[in-house]
Amino acid sequence: MSPAEHVDVLVVGAGLSGIGAACRLSVEHPHRTVAVLEARDVSGGTWDVFRYPGIRSDSDMFTFGYRWRPWVSDRALADGPSILDYLRTVAREYGVDGLIRYRHRVTAASWDSATARWTVDIDRDGEQLQLTASFLWGCSGYYDTEQGYAPEFAGQDDFAGEVVHPQHWPEDLDHAGKKVVVIGSGATAVTLVPAMAGTAEHVTMVQRSPTYVLSLPARDPIAKRLSRLPLRLRYPIVRWKQILIQLAFFQLARRRPAFVKRLIRSATLKQLPPGVDVDTHFKPLYNPWDQRICLVPDGDLFRAIRHGRASVVTGAIESFTRGGIRLATGEELAADLVVTATGLNLKPFGGVDLVVDGEKVDVTDAMAYKALMLSGIPNFAYTLGYSNASWTLKADLVTDYVCRLLAHMDEHGHRRVVAEPDPDVSPEPFIPLRSGYVLRSAHLLPKQGDRDPWRLRQNYLYDVRTIRKQRIDDGVLAFA
Repeated sequence: MSPAEHVDVLVVGAGLSGIGAACRLSVEHPHRTVAVLEARDVSGGTWDVFRYPGIRSDSDMFTFGYRWRPWVSDRALADGPSILDYLRTVAREYGVDGLIRYRHRVTAASWDSATARWTVDIDRDGEQLQLTASFLWGCSGYYDTEQGYAPEFAGQDDFAGEVVHPQHWPEDLDHAGKKVVVIGSGATAVTLVPAMAGTAEHVTMVQRSPTYVLSLPARDPIAKRLSRLPLRLRYPIVRWKQILIQLAFFQLARRRPAFVKRLIRSATLKQLPPGVDVDTHFKPLYNPWDQRICLVPDGDLFRAIRHGRASVVTGAIESFTRGGIRLATGEELAADLVVTATGLNLKPFGGVDLVVDGEKVDVTDAMAYKALMLSGIPNFAYTLGYSNASWTLKADLVTDYVCRLLAHMDEHGHRRVVAEPDPDVSPEPFIPLRSGYVLRSAHLLPKQGDRDPWRLRQNYLYDVRTIRKQRIDDGVLAFA
């Protein structure tokens, strides 16, 4: 068997995180060999996987775009095709599209301390391949792109209409003139309802419990006002405005949840027509930011409800019927099409089996170092975005850190780096959200710690100081 090809840095995933990682490596470490492995046959990750009507960002694009490659439009909440075009344009500009190897699914990775290398097992259309790498960087996100969360409902097989999950949207599905029921209340559901309401006979969103929903201008007023300024001046202003607003709102919600509840209720009440019970349908039992808050551009969800094209029903589903959905109250909702916007399945680190010096790693026993490395796993980093702000804010910080880490290893002649576990640090849940997809999969995730640098702060300003600027050799990382 011929020797496996070797690369200096192996990036797993060609979505937003993987493209960003490879772009920064091409600039900061042009002498290093880099490969990007993508399991699918196209790049773009989330923004190519999801094809449902209205697909868009649920974070503003001034922080969802890369810090080093501005989003040039004044559109704050952009549609999926525009985001996909942005990502692929960036990849072409930095030559990353030539580094991506498609239909390369990573199944396992084994670290050998004697050679200071990872051996990576790859499935390419059934053919088994291997690569070796000095540094492994997981950029595959945290959810399963192949299978969404789809609970079984009683009587579902008796339904005469069609049932679809947003993660597997049929290209030829026509909902025009149909009665549509959307099951769910998260970001996907509040996007689908107004998008489908334009041509459907009626769209009903059925939710077991409410979610906080806030309207945001589709086009940023500050970006529009500053449109005549050069992009190099305009973009940092608008971006930092959004960062500070997001952070201030999150901190206010944590410290004064009752006040923020009243604020959101008041804003929601103004946008709903008479007769809609705001406390039944839009007042969750949990505090703001215990789960992500759903953003709707220009209040499109509320507008669809005001115009009578959509409605919200809150209650438990008893079963499907031949003609629709029956609730626990006995009420039946007629439907020709049911969309199960019931959430995601988590698949941490792409489901790759990790082995260190012959011992299989249980990632649930590991602790996250600065939320970008795992204790006890050498020469390995991963990118996970914020849960309370734009994903890319954190992804950019991770790329900054890994590039600094590699430069530090070059400068000091190191071939190996590992975050040494600290027995005095108490473990805590990794993601501090109460969302269903997090709670369902909490047992699959590593832990965070009760103190720095093991604590996940969810605070961009704090992380800029500790991740982008703090010294690399901090006494926790061990080099060899």
